[in-house]
Amino acid sequence: MEFEPLYWHWVIFGMLLMLSEIFILSFFVLWFGAAAIIVGGVLYFFPALSLTWQVFLWTLLSTLLAWGWFKFLKPLAIDKTKAGLSREAIVGEIGQVLSPPHDDIRGKLRFPAPILGADEWLIISQEPLAIGDRVSVIDVSGNSLIVKKV
Repeated sequence: MEFEPLYWHWVIFGMLLMLSEIFILSFFVLWFGAAAIIVGGVLYFFPALSLTWQVFLWTLLSTLLAWGWFKFLKPLAIDKTKAGLSREAIVGEIGQVLSPPHDDIRGKLRFPAPILGADEWLIISQEPLAIGDRVSVIDVSGNSLIVKKV
């Protein structure tokens, strides 16, 4: 008795491959699953397709889809630069002084909610500040914020 896969075998196989992507996280197995689902669709319309041709078609489609992903689609999803984005996100935000800056020692500021991944930042100020003062960010200097009293 010889096993001859039906169209729904390929569809289930493709879905299992695509679901396995949840655990693998490479975004690579997805294309093998998509190819299997396409082969299932082809087999639905051409049920006489031999197993050899089914496997060949799946291999070819898997290769083409994976190649297309890495060659054309993935480069579009990559940010070219993140330089300069932090300044626009943080200037104008208001926080509370935890420790005031004095002499050459930077102070500390806390925002009500994390901004750019942190809720506490080092601060520099031209005016005297006290613990609890509300300040607004006017600029960024390296990894410190330049602030003024609100």
